[in-house]
Amino acid sequence: MKSTFSPFLSSSQIFLSLLILSFLSIPMSAQGAVPTSITLNIGDKTEILSSLDIDHLTHLETNNYPLLRHKSTIENIDFCPTKILFCNFSLSQSRLYSFSLITRRTPDAKAIEDYVSTLANKTKQEPVDAHFSVNENKVVITEKEQIGQTLDQQASIRLISYGLIHAEEMTNNIMLPLIIIEPKIKAEDMDKLGLVELIGEGSTNFKGSTKSRIYNIERALKQFQNLIIAPNEEFSFVEHLGEVDGEHGYLPELVIKNNQTTPEFGGGICQVSSTVFRTAIYSGLKITARRNHAYPVHYYYPYGMDATVYIPKPDLTFINNTPASILMQSTIEGTKLTFHFYGTKDGREVKVDGPHILEHNPDGSMKTVFTQEVNNADGRNFIRDSFWSNYKSPSLFPHPGQEPNLTSKPKDWTEKEWVAYKKIHP
Repeated sequence: MKSTFSPFLSSSQIFLSLLILSFLSIPMSAQGAVPTSITLNIGDKTEILSSLDIDHLTHLETNNYPLLRHKSTIENIDFCPTKILFCNFSLSQSRLYSFSLITRRTPDAKAIEDYVSTLANKTKQEPVDAHFSVNENKVVITEKEQIGQTLDQQASIRLISYGLIHAEEMTNNIMLPLIIIEPKIKAEDMDKLGLVELIGEGSTNFKGSTKSRIYNIERALKQFQNLIIAPNEEFSFVEHLGEVDGEHGYLPELVIKNNQTTPEFGGGICQVSSTVFRTAIYSGLKITARRNHAYPVHYYYPYGMDATVYIPKPDLTFINNTPASILMQSTIEGTKLTFHFYGTKDGREVKVDGPHILEHNPDGSMKTVFTQEVNNADGRNFIRDSFWSNYKSPSLFPHPGQEPNLTSKPKDWTEKEWVAYKKIHP
């Protein structure tokens, strides 16, 4: 049989063969120095990046890199002055085309960003405003402010990324920068705030409340004790109330919801909102949002001066239209809850007419109204608002285990049966 093997290869075949051999013969370069751990300093706190953390924040990349030669015709001993085809036969291909497999550790941008974000939340210190209280009708400082701080995330990402790939230049100890957060209210600002005197107060009575309802009232009061409202600021009760659930210290108690009177965390908070509402009225502040309860509740007598709240709506809001800040203080004497607003008097005169009961029906429904009139020191009126309340019958909002009262005679009832029913369920 005649052999088909040819002892001659083309120049391109030889070039390709030698190129492959060149790849196979060059070993992988050693990986650069990798730190076993890195200490991160964040203010007075430290975090340790372990070797596992470092592996998570980086990834390995292996690439082929040509080893280029840049020499003149005099310096280059491999210079071939003739055609490339001749050079391919006369020179070693591994000397003409050298490549190296290099493995590098590079930062994982997304992993580092996520890590720094988590670290920032973990180490953040919120600023604490200075606290004030009232002693013998005089506002005093009870606690000085505390400066807050948060991690400079963008700068920290750059520093950590650099430290991971330049370990040989680092001491494995990285100082991460912080951003200072100043408190809004400082002790030195007390005179500027104008917390000089009592400008108004209002009260409600929670006599007859259950222990859990009283507990919720006292818990909610903590959200508003020593709260400061800046001039021209619109106060939101719901915003300052915060979360209302078992995790935040509230107990289940009766609330009006979905046409029922049913237990829910925070029942009794409206005792606080209604008291704040009355205090804002008597202080001559501008009310911007208020809603009465669905039916008359005896805790808020006289009827017509209550304010129901629920997260997120309805809310109680008003504007501090006085020339100074307002400090909110609350006290409980027996079952009487009172809010006191301290600030600076500007000579305004506040008149409240009512509440007047306009309609009171046998089923407990009623309509009321009262008017707030505020005049400045010159006697000029700048607020005249009427607050209308339309209460439905309590029977429409049954308590647990109760059925709602009928409002019309069933078709299969006699007139006598209907009259008897109305006597029992007015």
